[in-house]
Amino acid sequence: MALTKPPVCDFGWHAPEFTLPATDGKTYALGEIAGPNGTLVMFICNHCPYVLAVIDRIVRDARDLQAAGIGVAAICSNDALAYPADSFDNMRRMAVRQGFTFPYLHDADQTVARAWNAQCTPDFFGLNADRGLQYRGRLDASGSRPAAPDARRELFEAMMQIARTGHGPQDQVPSVGCSIKWAA
Repeated sequence: MALTKPPVCDFGWHAPEFTLPATDGKTYALGEIAGPNGTLVMFICNHCPYVLAVIDRIVRDARDLQAAGIGVAAICSNDALAYPADSFDNMRRMAVRQGFTFPYLHDADQTVARAWNAQCTPDFFGLNADRGLQYRGRLDASGSRPAAPDARRELFEAMMQIARTGHGPQDQVPSVGCSIKWAA
């Protein structure tokens, strides 16, 4: 398991459009996911211990952000041939088992991960209403083990700030996780 940290936030970077199939049987474009108060796109996968350690917090924060008018989606870009746990069928199972309230998208050819410069799982991209990047930090102080139950909700707080002001916090701690599993 290679530990990876994404780069710091490139404020204002404009998110590239995409259209991807989801585990709910639909296909979604970024414009369909975007919320009136911003958008959160998360690169996750089914097997990463960093994702699994916080998946309940991801689901909680996604639900709360959606209630605040922030669109949310997760994307799995890992090479499913080399990592069968990340297959589309297993993505479907995970979305149901975890009660995802957001689309879980499959980036089978990894073009979206490359266009977005996704580095690890989890990797969070917090966009304002104009789809400009305002947050590229971590969920909270968790690593491969969950942080204390009262850990500051860094991602949630940043996204709420973006919803109110259009701007993310200047100080951000990068996420940490397993590298994206690129196809050979």
